[in-house]
Amino acid sequence: MKRLLLAAAVFATCSSPAMAQSIGVSVAWFDDNFLTTMRNAMEAEAEAQGYDIQFLDAQGDIGRQLSQTQSLAAQGVDAIIINPVDTAATGMMTDVAVGNDIPLVYVNRQPEGSDLDHDNVVFVGSDQKVSGEMQMEALAEKLGGEGKVAIMLGELSSGATHQRTNGVKEVAAEYPGIEIVAEQPADYQRTKAIDLMTNWVVGGQQIDAIAANNDEMAIGALNAMRQLGISPQDILVGGIDATRDALESMQNGELAVTVFQDPIGQGGGAVKSAIDLAEGKEVENITLVPFKLVTPETLEEFLANQ
Repeated sequence: MKRLLLAAAVFATCSSPAMAQSIGVSVAWFDDNFLTTMRNAMEAEAEAQGYDIQFLDAQGDIGRQLSQTQSLAAQGVDAIIINPVDTAATGMMTDVAVGNDIPLVYVNRQPEGSDLDHDNVVFVGSDQKVSGEMQMEALAEKLGGEGKVAIMLGELSSGATHQRTNGVKEVAAEYPGIEIVAEQPADYQRTKAIDLMTNWVVGGQQIDAIAANNDEMAIGALNAMRQLGISPQDILVGGIDATRDALESMQNGELAVTVFQDPIGQGGGAVKSAIDLAEGKEVENITLVPFKLVTPETLEEFLANQ
């Protein structure tokens, strides 16, 4: 009888939720529209493949994200996915995963160091410079190759900020009639972009177009313009991500251009890579999901997929 009870206890322990196949995810921000859609895609893909998944909000704090990575490793998850707060400060998190022999997938924001040189450490995302190039090409065309452009920067700790901005600047440099007149961070946030745009306009800065590193800042710029009585036809505004709010703004005749970054492709792809690594399968070191330009002429295609 004692043996039967012991066997039952062992079985109960082995079949408990703690022993289920699991993925732990640390996301830079929970209150970001794009990252929320990406998170939902991760959850759907994990559920479809029979994996438990838990999400942790780093709240833009590097130390918190490192602590979360350590906690996930201590729990013995089968794989870890990180959307890094600071792409230049991922080394310690990579060391935690590698040291505990846990597969690690970076998603959306690519580490700037040698993280991907390790076995079982990969990246799923997009070539961020391309999005800036596509954005500026479209704005330049709408400007007729002439005008003063201001760039709204995302978080300076994000590699995507610098890559997108470099893309914008390289394309702008190809047009002798286009001048970059200002560039300041609004940290990918709508409210900060409202303040920045207001300061530029009230300060007398002449602007013909805004190249914002993401849609949230682009919408913030448009909100400020509305408050100041400036028409979207007088200052063209471009964003990146093609979030639902951005597409609706374009549909209303406000946002001039955005670039679709696929949160479902990135989120679902990150989970697929994590599961493949956990199951001992071979995974590409870098998986790139393509960007797509969105203008009023192509808007319907993207609205239909929302």
